[in-house]
Amino acid sequence: MHNPNYLINPFYQFITPVENLFDRTRALFSRLKLSAGQSIYFQATISAGPGTDLSPDLLAEKPWLRYYPPQIPLDIKANDETLPGMLRDSARRFPAQTALIFYGHKISYKELDEAADSFALSLVAQGLKPGDRVALLLPNCPQFVIAYYGALRAGAIVVPCNPLYVERELEQQLADAKAKILVTLTLFYKLAKTVQPKVGLEKIIVGNIKDYFPPALKVLFTALKEQKEGHRAKLDGPESPAWADFLAAHTSKPAVYLPGVRADDVALFQYTGGTTGTPKAAVLTQRNLVTNARMCWAWLGNGPKASATTLAVVPFFHVYGMTGALNLTVYSAGTLVLLPKFATKDVLKAIHRYHPTLFPGVPAMYIALLDAPDVGKYDLNSIEACISGAAPLPLEVQTRFEKLTGARLIEGFGMTEASPVTHGNPVYGRRKEGSIGLPFPGVRAKIVDLETGQTDLPVGEIGELVVAGPMVMQGYYNRPAETASALREGWLFTGDIARMDEDGYFYIVDRKKDMILSNGFNVYPRDVEEVLYQHPAIKEAVVIGAPNTRGDSTVKAFVVLKDGQTATADEIIAFCRERLTRYKAPRLVEFRDELPKTLIGKHLRRVLVKEEEEKLASRRPPDMAEGSPDGPEGEPDEKRAKKGWHFPLGNSNGHKHS
Repeated sequence: MHNPNYLINPFYQFITPVENLFDRTRALFSRLKLSAGQSIYFQATISAGPGTDLSPDLLAEKPWLRYYPPQIPLDIKANDETLPGMLRDSARRFPAQTALIFYGHKISYKELDEAADSFALSLVAQGLKPGDRVALLLPNCPQFVIAYYGALRAGAIVVPCNPLYVERELEQQLADAKAKILVTLTLFYKLAKTVQPKVGLEKIIVGNIKDYFPPALKVLFTALKEQKEGHRAKLDGPESPAWADFLAAHTSKPAVYLPGVRADDVALFQYTGGTTGTPKAAVLTQRNLVTNARMCWAWLGNGPKASATTLAVVPFFHVYGMTGALNLTVYSAGTLVLLPKFATKDVLKAIHRYHPTLFPGVPAMYIALLDAPDVGKYDLNSIEACISGAAPLPLEVQTRFEKLTGARLIEGFGMTEASPVTHGNPVYGRRKEGSIGLPFPGVRAKIVDLETGQTDLPVGEIGELVVAGPMVMQGYYNRPAETASALREGWLFTGDIARMDEDGYFYIVDRKKDMILSNGFNVYPRDVEEVLYQHPAIKEAVVIGAPNTRGDSTVKAFVVLKDGQTATADEIIAFCRERLTRYKAPRLVEFRDELPKTLIGKHLRRVLVKEEEEKLASRRPPDMAEGSPDGPEGEPDEKRAKKGWHFPLGNSNGHKHS
């Protein structure tokens, strides 16, 4: 298994107060210079705010429009813009504007656009054809951004992969996507080479986490950490080019030309567990993703418009991070402060130093910052707006975080199949506790009956939430039956049981599937149970989300052993961790002589969940302390870091509340 400790803590002690002052002064002048022109441009692009003369027919279809703040447009129409064209436009308008900040190193929009061109030209020079798949096994780093827009510019379909995947999971995804090229870092090179012959990868492009470090930090990292933490790798021949060599590869070839990219071209295979937990690719076009970025930008209303700086710690391999941080910021010609993992102190330092105005995240992130013992010594007042996804946002957390930072923290909702965001509470308008908010401009939403999905239900009645609009996927790759089930007569069936109130605010009531939400990750019981059944001592196994004091769930396995066999809970947990991404492995194991079943032998998962709920209600175990996005409950930060608890979100996996 690859070493998960692939990231370093930035050497903030080497950054002088003088440099900090210079950065803040330059950022201030940049904002002053950009504010007038950029805000006017987006006002024209998005359109004027809604009027007061809404027709009865329109309100009958979209009652939520009455509660749109005046600066929010009534509708967002799809256009012919593409993702690489979006980057090109931002680079032409603001070439000197900082696009990326990575541990102090800054890349302008002109430099980013040129690097994406070089990557695209090198792909084409190597024989890549439109529609070929380019997989990205990368955290949030400049290589991800360059390869993402560069591959799209070359006409490729991007396949984001979770860097925490074990060999089996990565092999399954690359084989299903039929990826030809993989872009990764030296730390994952051994894993990539192991998978390569099994999935037919033609080339592995290998970067190093230090490639875009500032010079002093690069020297220190090379001397002190690169070898020790597994970042140094010997590459095997021309089929595994180093990142810098590949960017320059097109210069030694005959001149090549980039293909034209259209809005209806497929841009992304975003893998999701969907309704079954079996990974499958949601097919998203250029138009789907651009439109959703525009919807998110419009929803910010009076939020950080001119030269927004986004704290990008939500992983880009997850569709929430890709749209809510990456595409949104590039669309607005803002600045992305890239953090490859969530570590509380690093996030606080980044906010203090770079003064981000937009902070998309998950509740566990905001909780971790609030609970940091030295949070008071950091300046967090630059943050203006936060969109929380991946899990329900507790009211207490929202209130405390807004008081601490002065920002507006709202809850959003979405799913991979919708690019992903469909709903949100207004940033500068009326918010309702427990609600996922209002549909975004351009989104249609309604509640239908659970039995057939063909009858629209009135206000207040509970049914299945369905949505429609230009952000909805084209279908699942090579899954016609599941596509037909999810997409019906232009509507995407979300699989969520919900209701709508008289004002058009929506509320999620329950799940139609047994997905477990644990520390911001989506975990599907079937994935874990399949591994448990591989254990030689296990006869039966059922996995549930056991409710905990954090308000989400802990992955718990109930097992029945084969006659004459023995096993311990620690042994079974270790067995799972060797075969699953760490967040999927059970943290709790309970042995039973038998498991509750129906008359036909189907396991009664809900009975086990009910038992756990009753246990939690009757007592609060002393070992169930409040959790953190970095790792297991009750463990100190140092111990969690060694165990490799990095990302606050898993792979996209059909996430809700996005």
